[in-house]
Amino acid sequence: MAADIQAGLELVLDPTTLLVVVLAGIFGLFIGALPGMTATLAAALLIPFTFFLDPVPAIASIITMSAMAIFAGDVPGALLRIPGTPSSAAYTEDAFRMTQDGKGPVALGVSLVASVLGGLFGSVVLIFVAPVLGEFALRFTSYEYFWVAVLGLTAAVIISRGSQIKGGIALMLGLLISTIGLDVSIGYPRFTFGESELYRGVDFIPAMIGLFGVSEVLRNATSPIHLGPVPKVSSRGSIRESLRTVWRYKHRVGSGSVIGGAVGSLPGAGADIAAWVSYAVTKNTSRNAHLFGRGKGHPEPIAGAAAANNAGLGSAFIPTLAFGIPGDTITAILIGVLLVKGVTPGPQLFTMNTDMLYAIYIVFIVANLLLLPLGFLLIRASSLVLQVPRATLLAIIVAISIVGSFAINNGYLEITIMLLMGVLGFLLERAKIPLAPVVLGIVLGPIVERNFIQSVIKTNWDLGQFFTRPISAGLIVLTAILLFAPPVIATLKRRMRD
Repeated sequence: MAADIQAGLELVLDPTTLLVVVLAGIFGLFIGALPGMTATLAAALLIPFTFFLDPVPAIASIITMSAMAIFAGDVPGALLRIPGTPSSAAYTEDAFRMTQDGKGPVALGVSLVASVLGGLFGSVVLIFVAPVLGEFALRFTSYEYFWVAVLGLTAAVIISRGSQIKGGIALMLGLLISTIGLDVSIGYPRFTFGESELYRGVDFIPAMIGLFGVSEVLRNATSPIHLGPVPKVSSRGSIRESLRTVWRYKHRVGSGSVIGGAVGSLPGAGADIAAWVSYAVTKNTSRNAHLFGRGKGHPEPIAGAAAANNAGLGSAFIPTLAFGIPGDTITAILIGVLLVKGVTPGPQLFTMNTDMLYAIYIVFIVANLLLLPLGFLLIRASSLVLQVPRATLLAIIVAISIVGSFAINNGYLEITIMLLMGVLGFLLERAKIPLAPVVLGIVLGPIVERNFIQSVIKTNWDLGQFFTRPISAGLIVLTAILLFAPPVIATLKRRMRD
């Protein structure tokens, strides 16, 4: 282990990696602080630049950027009542009310410190849980990987924001897109419309860039966000008061971190689900609940939900590293980057790429520690960041999206895919259909199909093997619990009220 840690440190402390970490951190703070921009969008825009980096700097850029962007989304929420990222929406009302009361820097300071502590907790969870699951995953065969992927698909629908029916529709669209290309069993082309370049399927990276980049541009072009006057922020004396406030509500930071670590490890959950769960728990157990939201605003839910945000980022990497299953949309993008770099995420990382594995662990710690000084700088400069012309920013996003898609295979098909997926993402968001299940369907669809075909070929279509193997049976039980728990809980609540 000592040798692995040393090898990981050497990779992370390389001057190129450190420079990439700092630049990606600044980029994440800038994008996250702009209303409507998301950490997933920032990750998609980073993809073209990762083509020119080694694997560790490429991974480090996405990890650092996401940690910064999740916190930075709190800035427009506190100052303008417009959350910068979906995960900031849970406590936007509280932060904005505190700003109106002259305590905006304190609200942002509490969010920053809680985000750092939650991120470090999520890193610890990742370091200790991922190797255990990775060692366990070494026993998996095609049957177990099939059920792990099914579990991920089920989680994507059950815990998606909004209607579960709409989440199911999004998942089906993603699975349909994943079938384009050559059939994995007999090599017969499907849905290629005579286009030979589609035989390799829909490339994941231009699809992601389109879904989150182009759709964002279309959404802003058709319904631009009108920003009111940006209040000036004076952070003088706010650091000390923020630290005192976090210490006062340290139990909320602890509970939020635990919730974020648990929820984030579920495939498809992500930081925004963790933030809402933590906010709900805090509101239901606090004596100050009457002050939350549209009351006077209160730092208590900010401390808990902000900690859950960044804790969820680290734990989302657990299924990614252990099984090769994305924990959220950002890790789905990371999987695409790793595959481009010739690295296959999954149990083999724990046996064949241990230096890279420990480098990932160290990057998480470095990124969260770097968030503290950069975050306070952002709080001081937040008024300036929010005055960047949106038209200029959207034009840059389009340019990066086109260049990034073209650079994958130096072909125009990828640009077409990007544009089509952008229109699809725009239409889905108009219909309030979540995009995360689409992404997970595209990523997990081939895994489900490939492992199912491999399994039935090995056993001459003996389907009983899917249900009689011990690990498979355990995964089936987990899937069933995840599937039937929400209606059962809802029924019990109704009976208790009656």
